Amino acid sequence: MLHVFYFTTNTSSMRVKQYINNTKACIYFCDKRFFRGVMLKGTMEVLQDNNSKEMIWQEGDTMYYSKGAIDPDYCVLKFTAESGRFYSNFKSEDLD
Repeated sequence: MLHVFYFTTNTSSMRVKQYINNTKACIYFCDKRFFRGVMLKGTMEVLQDNNSKEMIWQEGDTMYYSKGAIDPDYCVLKFTAESGRFYSNFKSEDLD
């Protein structure tokens, strides 16, 4: 099972401040077509080092971050799942 996910966001965002103070987090993926989903619980790290920022940087991101990967308002969120639940066919099951 996948257990590490990366996201980007503004360093100045409300969530970044939240994750700096409390690393507990969850993410949810749903498939509306088949009415199923998975919720993962774990921790969220705020990464601001240049290596992490360059690792996930995409061409075209300068539309949001004019200074490129070194933009101080650009950061990477690293989510590491510890557990989760899967929902499908009106049933849920725990994931370890």
